[in-house]
Amino acid sequence: MTPDLAADAPELNLPWIITFTPMDEEEVWEPVVCGPYSREHALGLANAVVTSEELVAVVEPLQPLTGVDAILSEITQSKDAAEAYDFDDESEEDEEEEHEHGDDCYHGEILPAPSTVPTEAELKAGFAAIAGKLSS
Repeated sequence: MTPDLAADAPELNLPWIITFTPMDEEEVWEPVVCGPYSREHALGLANAVVTSEELVAVVEPLQPLTGVDAILSEITQSKDAAEAYDFDDESEEDEEEEHEHGDDCYHGEILPAPSTVPTEAELKAGFAAIAGKLSS
């Protein structure tokens, strides 16, 4: 799963992380969080892993927040969004339709292109580029 963003969305230039979790809800282990990567590299890696393993991969932008107030503001926004969404007001059919056709996430088994797996050298170059962005 990954946010479905417009081609000019500013989030596309942020560092991205991948969170891997079990596909089977009865299987229990701590999620594995990897990154930061460029979006293209994150999608390529996640696609390669979920293709070979029965896992869920969530690919999302990393928010480089620089203070407690900024973090608390993001938490408040997330809580407000959850409260505004009435989880109890959906029928099972509506939930299935939302899962299949959500307007902000891709819910397929394979993540969208690019599907090429980046090389180690490409990943290291991506890390350097991200470090430059975060420190400027």
